[in-house]
Amino acid sequence: MQEILVVDDEIGIRELLSEILSDEGYKITLAQNASEARNSRNDARPDMVLLDIWMPDTDGITLLKEWASNGQLTMPVVMMSGHGTIDTAVEATRIGAFDFLEKPIALQKLLTTVGRALKHSAEQPKPGASLGALGRAPVIADLKQRLERIANMRSPVVLVGEPGSGIEICARVLHARNTPWVTPETTAQLASEPIELLNKARDGTLFVHDVAGLARAEQKGMLLLLAKVARYNTRVLCGASRPLADVAAEGVFEAQLYELLSTMTITIPSLRQHRDDIPELAGLVLARMVEAREIASRQFSTAALNALRNFDWPGNITQLESVVRTLAQTAQSEEITAEDVARALPDPTPVQQAPAFDQPLREARDAFERAYFEYHLGKEGGNISRVAEIVGLERTHLYRKLKQLGVKLTRRDE
Repeated sequence: MQEILVVDDEIGIRELLSEILSDEGYKITLAQNASEARNSRNDARPDMVLLDIWMPDTDGITLLKEWASNGQLTMPVVMMSGHGTIDTAVEATRIGAFDFLEKPIALQKLLTTVGRALKHSAEQPKPGASLGALGRAPVIADLKQRLERIANMRSPVVLVGEPGSGIEICARVLHARNTPWVTPETTAQLASEPIELLNKARDGTLFVHDVAGLARAEQKGMLLLLAKVARYNTRVLCGASRPLADVAAEGVFEAQLYELLSTMTITIPSLRQHRDDIPELAGLVLARMVEAREIASRQFSTAALNALRNFDWPGNITQLESVVRTLAQTAQSEEITAEDVARALPDPTPVQQAPAFDQPLREARDAFERAYFEYHLGKEGGNISRVAEIVGLERTHLYRKLKQLGVKLTRRDE
């Protein structure tokens, strides 16, 4: 039975909505203010929420923002107001509301909107697909402000960050809700079918995982795609594992493509730059696992959180989530200890000597990348799928990168 949380400070409206929706076969939970709504959402994820805007303790827009920022906006939310304005409706939709209903709500309008919201609930962001999943430190607050300033622009954006730092999360923040989101299955599609990709992404977003690693033919496909993007009303968002200026300086990047993409670049901080967020981020991963009924209740000891905070996390957010999930599933007791963390974290000793500083830049970088990938391949037993997930690369791009670096694959357990 699908569950609907109804949040309204007027008892008459709560009871009326409860009666109507119960008769339609839904399970109804009621909350008279934002505080009760928070507690209800923390206890369990409803299938959708009907949320009043004007409430005495905290208004609905503020609560919606709160859920969006901490990764809890994983269900459709329909806002309600007796004196709403177009500006309020637009603001609610921008934050993440599914729809907006004006009071008094007509019966058929209510049932139609609820039906549509529940039908599309599977399209809500995955848990963690919000900036709340990156933390709350000043560098993340600054990142959020920069993303908000360009949210309504249509120009291409390049998001530069280390593997696992949250490039796709930031891209989804810029994506207009309830519009197509298209990611090429392989970068080769950029060379072979750029117009088909644009057609799929019409009126929505086309996201390219790592534009810095594109082959020449794929770069030419991107040029064609960008030349026609306005015709399809599509926004192009690109991740980049390295600054494009560095790639262009090596002569392996199309000058015209660099010129088109370099006008709007945002750098995403590594987890090392906001390590004080690590305890809260680790707790969010545990909370999502409990909510999804993947594990029973778990908590970290203070020493365990300190051990997580002090690790350097070369794989950033993605690696942290992987380690926390491992800890949650393997810890012997409800409390995860520092000893558990020590067993789960990889050996901090480098697999190779650090590249010599007297080497040319490209050779030094290749040496580092070779050591980096060999480390992760060894840690994951050669499992390419797991390594690709941890380092934040498409599997096909990872294969190409390993071949380029001369890294031998001894096992492909996928």
